[in-house]
Amino acid sequence: MRIRRTSTAMALALITIAMPGFADIDAAKAFLDKEIGPLSTLSRADQEKEMQWFIDAAKPYSGMEIHVVSESLTTHKYESEVLAPAFTAITGIKVIHDIIQEGDVVEKIQTQMQTGENIYDAYINDSDFIGTHWRYGQVRNLTDWMAGDGKAVTNPGLDLADFIGLSFTTAPDGKLYQMPDQQFANLYWFRYDWFNDQKTKDDFKAAFGYDLGVPVNWSAYEDIAKFFTGRDMSYIGGPKSVFGNMDYGKKDPSLGWRFTDAWLSMAGNGDKGLPNGKPIDEWGIKVDENSRPVGSCVARGGDTNGPAAVYAVQKYLDWLKAYAPPAAEGMTFGEAGPVPAQGEVAQQAFWYTAFTADMVKTGLPVVNEDGTPKWRMAPSPHGSYWKEGMKLGYQDVGSWTLMKSTPTDRAQAAWLYAQFVDSKTVDVKKSHVGLTFIRESTIQDKSFTDRAKNLGGLIEFYRSPARVQWTPTGTNVPDYPKLAQLWWQNIGDASSGAKSVQEAMDSLCAEQEKVMARIEKSGVQGDIGPKMAEEHDLAFWNADAVAKGNLAPQLKLDNEKETPMTVNYDELIKSWQK
Repeated sequence: MRIRRTSTAMALALITIAMPGFADIDAAKAFLDKEIGPLSTLSRADQEKEMQWFIDAAKPYSGMEIHVVSESLTTHKYESEVLAPAFTAITGIKVIHDIIQEGDVVEKIQTQMQTGENIYDAYINDSDFIGTHWRYGQVRNLTDWMAGDGKAVTNPGLDLADFIGLSFTTAPDGKLYQMPDQQFANLYWFRYDWFNDQKTKDDFKAAFGYDLGVPVNWSAYEDIAKFFTGRDMSYIGGPKSVFGNMDYGKKDPSLGWRFTDAWLSMAGNGDKGLPNGKPIDEWGIKVDENSRPVGSCVARGGDTNGPAAVYAVQKYLDWLKAYAPPAAEGMTFGEAGPVPAQGEVAQQAFWYTAFTADMVKTGLPVVNEDGTPKWRMAPSPHGSYWKEGMKLGYQDVGSWTLMKSTPTDRAQAAWLYAQFVDSKTVDVKKSHVGLTFIRESTIQDKSFTDRAKNLGGLIEFYRSPARVQWTPTGTNVPDYPKLAQLWWQNIGDASSGAKSVQEAMDSLCAEQEKVMARIEKSGVQGDIGPKMAEEHDLAFWNADAVAKGNLAPQLKLDNEKETPMTVNYDELIKSWQK
């Protein structure tokens, strides 16, 4: 089905129906008629009932102007340009929803934490901050908020059980600290049309002795990358020379996300356990039985510079240099994102589903004339250190976050807006625009069953049991802003050749430990903050892990090239549906 997108002009016109201070059910009905239509899991009567609740709950705040902020994703632009004006018209609370770069969002929330100045009344802040928010205690935990100061402004139809990402925003104390607003995974992307071409399949099997398909492990991914790089695909309408891999390598903050977003865990770094490995997570940070960080380097029992981590970064570099377009080494995340849609890339191991909306546009080389994609997405392949029960990739969960430094009445008004854009009335339409799912009921909605054929496997993935293996950064990270910035600088040294991979990871873990040691010395995080462990060698910590039924840090494998494995994509989808 074709999803109509509402223009900013129409959205702004809604404001004229009811200016701030004059909440109006007529504005709500106009919004439902013109914007939502049949795209909701609620009946029209229940939509109007939910809108009436917002109108009534907003009365004490009518005429107030609140400010919220998020990064620049399609979902958030829709919220800012369409949903914020509609909320203003319906409730009388004027919302200014700023859209800024992700790094700027981090800077603003850091500044508010450090100064206590109320910069924004609410943030859509990645759930990767969950360990930071829990330990510093500067964020309202929503469990207590909804039972206390936020009770009168908490939607009885919010239905938290319907959210698929609450485990990611819940701290070790069992409290909910953030409410998901959008989420998307990084998965494997590939040219389904090329992989299903008989000549291509025959040529691959002749070269490697097994069937071309979705790679289950990195050995198969590497073989497929080698096979396609430089291959002439013009016999089925493709370019005369293609690439078997796509990535990016510029020494830039976005290079850090490339690795903190679970690349190490995909290789087999860290421990088993979901939503995140314990006691060692995908950053290689280890915590004790009380969730206190005790180290990052192997010497303290961590895994940031262990064999699995070094293998992970080395494979990234090898594939970037050998199988990706030459320009990729100088690209940032944003510059590399559109490249697969240009039609010259066969596969990509690290691909965000947030790109889906821009990969299904009519006229692209990777889209058929009937609007169906020539590509598909599938589970990411894993490295040779990976074991069953470990996470298999990253899921970004941008989440509503209320700071304690925000005055209560402003936080209450902002909480109403947060619930409005997450409401069952709105969520199906918002999800069709941005394709970043937060509700189970939305994922199962018939409108997505109808649209699934045009989305390259996105709906099948989110309806599958596999999705639980994709998780955000967990609670082991005690200060996300301070630690995250260390990654791109050190990985960049390896990418540029200034350091060997081992030297770069040794430096990274040492710098992470310096930050944790400073936090420990300051005492600011109390008895849930870092408590650095004694130093021993890899053999000691591996033996200690095995004795306790854990994995990490693992010893170096004698052979890091495991037997390659692939799976037929269509059979994979059938297995999920069963």
